[in-house]
Parts: sequence; C-alpha cells; structure tokens
Amino acid sequence: MIDQLFIADAAWLGADTLAGPTAVGVCGDEISWVGPPAAAPPAMPPTRIDGILLPGLTDHHVHTALVDPAELLTAGVTTLVDLGGIPDILWPLVERSHHEPRLPRIRAAGPFLTSPGGYPTQQDWAPPGIALEVGDPHSAAEAVESLLPHRPVTIKVALNSEAGPVIDDATLYTIVRAATAHRIPVTAHTQGIGQTLRAYRAGVRVLAHTPWTETLADDLINDLAGSTTIISTLDIHGWGTPTRDRETALHNLRRFHAAGGMVRYGTDLGNGPLPRSVNAREVAALAEAGLNPTDILRAITNSPLRRGVTADLTAVPTDPTTDPVALSQAITVRKAACQ
Repeated sequence: MIDQLFIADAAWLGADTLAGPTAVGVCGDEISWVGPPAAAPPAMPPTRIDGILLPGLTDHHVHTALVDPAELLTAGVTTLVDLGGIPDILWPLVERSHHEPRLPRIRAAGPFLTSPGGYPTQQDWAPPGIALEVGDPHSAAEAVESLLPHRPVTIKVALNSEAGPVIDDATLYTIVRAATAHRIPVTAHTQGIGQTLRAYRAGVRVLAHTPWTETLADDLINDLAGSTTIISTLDIHGWGTPTRDRETALHNLRRFHAAGGMVRYGTDLGNGPLPRSVNAREVAALAEAGLNPTDILRAITNSPLRRGVTADLTAVPTDPTTDPVALSQAITVRKAACQ
C-alpha cells in the first residue's frame, strides 16, 4: 500500500552505478516500495521527478546556533547532526525539527563537555551555555545524566589541548562509561598532540573532525579504522586555499579510509565561510582522500533508497556516481515528519 509514488528516470539504490527508471512508493513516512515504474502499485497521481532520485542527505557536523538550518533543507540536506549547542535553544529546536516542514531533521549532542576553562569556553565564536565544564569524574557522570532526558544522539567531548586545559583520563573514561551504559556513543573534538590516542584508548568511537594537528601513527590509524567513525570537515582548513593542516588531515583520512575506516560527510557548518548547502569543496576533498563516488554517497546518506527506510528524498541534475560534486546541486523532494 502506498500514499505517494515518485518516478524518476534514474535513481541510486546503493550500487556503484545508477538504476534506470525507478519508482519509489511511500506509505506514511516510510519507503514501502522500490522498483520499475511499470510494476509500481497504483497511486494517484504519481509525482514525476526531474533529475536523479537520491535518499536524503546528512551533514554530520553542524552548529545550528551559528546558521539558519532551514537553508540546508532546500539544498537537499534533510538531516543535521548538531555537535555543540546551547541547551535552552537547541533542545526545543530538535523537537520542532521532526515535525516542522521547513526545517531539516536535527539530531544533537547538546553542549560540549569540557574541562573548566577548556575549549570552547574561551573562544570568541562560542555563545554562553554552549559547554558544560566538568572537572572530575563525579561532575562528568552528573553532566551525562543531565543530558539523557533530551535523547542525545551522541555526547560531545572537547579534547583541545591547543586552546586550554583538557579533562583528565579518569574524567574522560567516566564520560565514556556513562554514555555507553545508555548505548550513546561519545564524539570527541581532538586537537593537539596525543589527544586522538587518548580518545581512542578511552573508548571514544566518533571523531568530530579528521585529526589535523599531527600525523597519526600507522598502528593508531589501523586501530581507529576497526572501531571508529571519522567526520570529515576537511574544508575548514583554508576554505579552498591549500594549507598544511588540510594536507595533514587529508593524509590521515586517506590512510584511515584505505584501512577500511568509516567516513562520514560533515562540514562544521558555522565555522567560517562554508556554503549553506552540500559543500562542493568538502566533496572534492573526500575524493582527494581516496573515497570513490559510491563511498561519498554512503558517507552523506544514511541508507540507499530501499523498502523500510525513512522516506527522505532528494534529487540532483547529473549522475553523482560519476561526479559526486553534483551533490552540491541537490534539492529536497520530500522530508519525512517521523523521527
């Protein structure tokens, strides 16, 4: 049974090349049918898509306090992961985003957890309330507990030794244990020599940025590839102008991907002059790091178009399996209202 039927001349169903003419049936907020248009269940009237049909796109690193998230929905980004926001503003926005048609769906970490006086509390860009300062294991456990009613998608920890003090190992391990007990992963901003290794040893399983302040040892790269996801954010280094930090990040991500590590597209939107859309420079940088077009599609989507997944649909004018920069021209066809 379907409520709506979308038909396109081509679609991405997860393979290295596009499928030909494809119909996608939607029932409620779930894809209930995918196949050739001639075999599709009846629907009235079907919607013809001009372009190539894709699933919804996700930016895995955004700060919604610093941008207008509605701009992203028009550009095909149906889901955002907010990795650091002011609780009193962020949590109501998260709730609204699941049902308000003009907003992308927002999933969030809540505020940073950081050492007293640590990053980002001293940064000019950081509004008051964006971080919870935890100075010992007890306060760290309390901080995690305080976030649980808001159903955070992850817990964000700041390990930036270049911008102030960082939490000690006992406090970091407590955060990871407390989050893991509730099946919530911990995401770390690692900046400074040795911070990525500290995060890995403590059980952090998502890196908010590709590490750029040091060239990671090969054995650490291999360990990370077996258990950790890296969110790319390569374009924050120079915004199109080559820099040493960008080259270091690319070198680390290239080896991580070659070792089989999971890479997710993310931009750190709100950090400098980044486009309010899919960032063509970020996509091109992922290709520089060795991701092929299908890898990039998997990095920016939660699932190919298939039965049983949330019915977020986008479209692009040209084939992203041959030129993934086409994703920067995405438009949203449909955003599901469900969570």
